[in-house]
Amino acid sequence: MIPIIPDVLVEYQSEIWVSIGESSIMVGFSVLAALLVGLPIGTFLFLCRKGQLLENRIVFSSLNLIVNIIRSFPFLLLVIFMIPFTRFVMGTAIGTAAATLPMMVIAIAHYSRLVEQSLLDVPKGVIHAAVSMGASVKDIIFKFLYVEARSALVLSMTTSTISFISYSTIMGVVGGGGIGDFAIRYGYLQYRTDLMVYIIIIIVIFVQIIQYTGITLARKIDKR
Repeated sequence: MIPIIPDVLVEYQSEIWVSIGESSIMVGFSVLAALLVGLPIGTFLFLCRKGQLLENRIVFSSLNLIVNIIRSFPFLLLVIFMIPFTRFVMGTAIGTAAATLPMMVIAIAHYSRLVEQSLLDVPKGVIHAAVSMGASVKDIIFKFLYVEARSALVLSMTTSTISFISYSTIMGVVGGGGIGDFAIRYGYLQYRTDLMVYIIIIIVIFVQIIQYTGITLARKIDKR
C-alpha cells in the first residue's frame, strides 16, 4: 500500500510546519504593508500625474523615483543593503521578524506600481462624471476609482502575493527561515533531492491556491 504522505515529509513534519509559519509571517506582513502603505502611495502616484485631480510634479516625481529605485534593486542586494537599517529599527538583522522589514519595503514599492497601473485603466469618463457631480477627492477615490478598478486591484494583489512568496525564499540569507530556506538547508545541502522536490511541490500548491482564489474573487466582484 502506497503511503499518502511520503516518509521524508513525516520525518521532517515539525520543521516543515515551522518553516511554513515563518513564510506565512513574512508574506502576511508584506501583504499588510502593501495594502496599508502601497495602496495609498499608488493612488497618489495616479492622482499626482499630469492631468489628474491632484496634479503635482514634485510629489509625483519624488514618489515615482523612490518606487523605481526600490524596484530596480535585485532583492538579495536590497536585503543586504538594508541590514544596517534593519538592525537599527528591529534591534537585530537576523530572524524572521527582521526579515519582514525588507520584504515590507519591496512589497510597498511593488504593489504601489501595480495600483497606479490599475487606476490608469479606469476610463477618464468615470472621473469626469464624478467631478461633474461635485464629488470630493475622497469620494472619487473610494466610490469611483477603487470601485471601478476593484477587480484589477485584486488581481494585482494576487500577483504581488505570489511574488512575496518568491522573495521569502531568499530570506534565509539573513536567517529569516521560511519554506525556501528549509528546502535549501535540509534538501539541497544535505543531498536530500526528494525532500527538496516535495517542498517545491508544496510551494507550487500554495501558489496555485492563491492564484485560483484571486482570480475567482476578481471575477465575482467584476460587475462590468
